[in-house]
Amino acid sequence: MRVQFFSARSYDLREFTAANARYGHELSFLEARLGAQTLALAAGHAAVCTFVNDVLDEPILRRLADGGTRLIALRCAGFNQVDLRAADELGLTVLRVPAYSPHAVAEHTVGLILTLNRQFHRAYNRVRENNFLIDGLEGFDLHGKTVGVIGSGRIGRVFVHIMRGFGCRLLVHDPQLCGVDSCIEGATFVALPELFSAADIVSLHCPLTPDSHHLIDDAALARMKPGAMLINTSRGGLLDTEAVIRALKSRHLGALGLDVYEQEGDLFYEDLSSTVVTDDLFQRLLTFPNVVITAHQAFFTREALASIAETTLANIADFEAGRATPNRVLPDLLRAVPSSQGGPGCAATSGSGDAEVPLASDKDGP
Repeated sequence: MRVQFFSARSYDLREFTAANARYGHELSFLEARLGAQTLALAAGHAAVCTFVNDVLDEPILRRLADGGTRLIALRCAGFNQVDLRAADELGLTVLRVPAYSPHAVAEHTVGLILTLNRQFHRAYNRVRENNFLIDGLEGFDLHGKTVGVIGSGRIGRVFVHIMRGFGCRLLVHDPQLCGVDSCIEGATFVALPELFSAADIVSLHCPLTPDSHHLIDDAALARMKPGAMLINTSRGGLLDTEAVIRALKSRHLGALGLDVYEQEGDLFYEDLSSTVVTDDLFQRLLTFPNVVITAHQAFFTREALASIAETTLANIADFEAGRATPNRVLPDLLRAVPSSQGGPGCAATSGSGDAEVPLASDKDGP
């Protein structure tokens, strides 16, 4: 099958070329993102392979369908960038990679926690300047602290197991799971208000849906313990950035670690070091010494890249052969997540999990 890749980097070319030796697809790679200005480059390709910041709204999808494209192969698990209802109406099949290396994202999450707590970023810069004072770099023992985990998909569960190794108390909120089914060894499932009020660290591992947009808003932040740490390695839109900045300014929020940002499409995966970044909210975040931001790299391990390439190409082969695949994304995956105002610890009509691996129908992922 002829496949046009968008937003492709050197590591994509390397991994997909190696994996394709087993499949024999005709692959073309473009660094450019898919959008209105680059859409014509998909002409003549039955499939396009896209990443998290490519534009797949209704106008783009319609033009892709008109041009003969039949398959949208996402080389990621998140699908909030796709208008799924429009794709379904246009007869476009959307496939994704629901799991690659949950350890990659979970371990990166822990790295952000340790960096913020022990202030590795500030210590590193001091030592490079021959400043060996440790004043102001005081942290706290993770042992005995309460960690709140929102979402218990594959990544959330790996993260829980890692933090249990530090001797933390684990609280988990996932509206899809309740009762005896809500079982992660060493963790307690709780309602969202209880998690916010008790957690020293809150880590997000849930999908971005219309109902989870700005899950962390002024109300949610007000419920958190003074000085709590907030980590987001899921999707940027889960946070109301202006509300987070207010909480940082008031010192109510003690620290913030981000691997994602709501407007990251204009920033991440680009070298803007010689330009003026005009995103005032992002620039404001960078002024806080208790904020650490990485550029959506939590997934970025050798193991994850190899798994992404293998699963994506297998998805394309299944589509070409007319085989059913569990990796198809349909509009009914757009399930609700309760608002930060509270609610019960479980709800049969809601879904959660990881932004990278959102839950659909079972405890461990889609």
